Amino acid sequence: MTNSAERRMPFGDGAFRARLASTTGVAPAAGDEVSALAAAQFAAHAQLYQVVSDQATAIHDQFVAALGTSAGSYADTEAANAATTG
Repeated sequence: MTNSAERRMPFGDGAFRARLASTTGVAPAAGDEVSALAAAQFAAHAQLYQVVSDQATAIHDQFVAALGTSAGSYADTEAANAATTG
């Protein structure tokens, strides 16, 4: 369980956050209104995605913390059982 918790940590790493930051600055493909509106839609979608991603990261962090706590409890219980049964 501990190993599983450690493998799940990279989700919110700096490289992941850097990739998200680059999605909101989409330049219009041309100088017309349609291109400007399309770029604005992409930027709005990217901003919404970042909000949802932040929420997913928070949930993920809570999951990893719970998994780590459970791993510690499991290890303590196994050690107590081993000591009792000798």
